[in-house]
Amino acid sequence: MILSENDQIKLRIIELSQEHQDVHYLIDHLSEDVLPDQLRIRRLKKRRLFIKDQIEHLKSTLIPDIDA
Repeated sequence: MILSENDQIKLRIIELSQEHQDVHYLIDHLSEDVLPDQLRIRRLKKRRLFIKDQIEHLKSTLIPDIDA
């Protein structure tokens, strides 16, 4: 089955959203430790933000351009 470009983008958004959720869960879990690894948490937060930016960028590509 061949997916259109928009369908591929939507699928990628779903994958990234799941990854974003996983990283968020991991950050929450690590933060609950008695002595949390702050460096690891900071790196995960940067990763989560990067994923969020990718999702927003992909969503913006799905919005059709409007000619003025």
